[in-house]
Amino acid sequence: MANATPGLLDKEHIIAGPGFNRWLVPPAALAIHLCIGMAYGFSVFWLPLSKALGIKEAIKCAPDVGFFGQLFTTSCDWQISTLGWMYTLFFVLLGSSAAIWGGWLERVGPRKAGAVAAVCWCGGMLLSALGVYLHQFWIMILGSGVIGGIGLGLGYISPVSTLIKWFPDRRGMATGMAIMGFGGGAMIGSPLAADLMKYFASATDVGVAQTFVVMALVYFVFMMAGAFGYRVPETGWVPAGWTPPVSKEKNTMITPHHVHVKKVWGIPQFWLIWMVLCMNVSAGIGVIGMASPMLQEVFGGALIGVGKKFGELDKAQLAAIATVAAGFTALLSLFNIGGRFFWASLSDPLGRKLTYIVFFVLGGALYFSVPGSAAAGSIVLFVSAFCVILSMYGGGFATVPAYLADIFGTQMVGAIHGRLLTAWATAGIVGPVVVNYMREYQLGMGIAREQVYNQTMYILVGMLAIGLVCNLLVRPLDEKWFMTADELAEEKRLAHERASRHELHRSAGAAADAGSPVVVAIAWLAVGLPLVWGIYRTLLSVAKFFG
Repeated sequence: MANATPGLLDKEHIIAGPGFNRWLVPPAALAIHLCIGMAYGFSVFWLPLSKALGIKEAIKCAPDVGFFGQLFTTSCDWQISTLGWMYTLFFVLLGSSAAIWGGWLERVGPRKAGAVAAVCWCGGMLLSALGVYLHQFWIMILGSGVIGGIGLGLGYISPVSTLIKWFPDRRGMATGMAIMGFGGGAMIGSPLAADLMKYFASATDVGVAQTFVVMALVYFVFMMAGAFGYRVPETGWVPAGWTPPVSKEKNTMITPHHVHVKKVWGIPQFWLIWMVLCMNVSAGIGVIGMASPMLQEVFGGALIGVGKKFGELDKAQLAAIATVAAGFTALLSLFNIGGRFFWASLSDPLGRKLTYIVFFVLGGALYFSVPGSAAAGSIVLFVSAFCVILSMYGGGFATVPAYLADIFGTQMVGAIHGRLLTAWATAGIVGPVVVNYMREYQLGMGIAREQVYNQTMYILVGMLAIGLVCNLLVRPLDEKWFMTADELAEEKRLAHERASRHELHRSAGAAADAGSPVVVAIAWLAVGLPLVWGIYRTLLSVAKFFG
């Protein structure tokens, strides 16, 4: 039986009324994604945390204190390699929680999912602050790693289905805007965290616990504002003046039908797109982790106008090229974020399948060119190649929700996207392992540092070739996979869908729906100003590269 008076978090309460401006939904999604995107920037805490007890110098653990010993020790500092496991947990939990609770999200709606994401992500940071204060790493793992990781997964997929339904005419652009925010979260969070740690640091404290508390409270306000900004359209809503394109071809790539999430594990097209995402992300994510050392080792003193190889540089010169490489990393982050919006928007006129063909063909050619530009000493070609590659890495994330909506329909696309994110969790392990271990293997073989990445680039070309083949094999679904009219009606009932708000009791429509351009402008400023500030801080780092 339906609730007589839906609560503030219930899906029935957030059906938009006449006059609602759909451009209010993307900033709501951005508010959440810009906060959880700090997961990318958590490494800013590793160095201070590795000296949490020693303050100036780390108090090293005894040789017999391994990873599990560091979980509970209070007498020595954590190693950076130990802290890095939290980063791995983030993306494993993101993928798994999105897969597990994606169906629940579709039924309860984006507001409730966004609110739960805010509680988990920010509550996890508060628990991590306690872990830092007590010097108990297991509490940090439980807080940010597990509870926060669940918040990551729910927050990441919370707007996907809603945005696609609000923007049937611009699916790629809509999801690109939100997922751009996830890439930009570290751009805001990392410098903010660095400033806060500097403010709170003292002779007896590195300032991390206090920084966690402040960021958790700020993020909670933004994420809850985002969650309460979500609205879902009435069933069958379309933008004024727009009619769905009718294709005369039976095998159109955009289906008007819908697949139930419980069936996708058995559909070949799902696994093909799973491999498409996995290969694209594996190639890009491996490079992101090694971008700074790769530039330094390949070009050495040439980065600062000194004719010496990496191994011949003194400490001052090594510090100078490290600064240049940090600017390179910042430059890549800008292309990663910009690519999410650019490529996803371009996929609307190009089509999702053709967009991924561009990713794999152009990306493969660029990876293949890297050893040549490195051998020629061309820093410009080397850097340009990786900037375009990273734009397509981000573009792959932003384009895939619309690809899924095209193939599987929009009814449960958020849940299906959640299951597809297990490809990201897999890629988060495969990509870095390939790049890191190939580098160590090459060094062990006695190959010069400036050449140790050559074979890796060719392996990444092979990954993209696999992705290309899988993408070319994607075809429209057979009708047997789609829900029948009765099954779809039942799913809509379970998802608390209504044809209009007038079908609800008047109390459900109490929330004011705004169409005013002023309200839209305020919403965009609320997320735009922090993003501009983050871009400005990143450009300061980029300037060091060009300097």
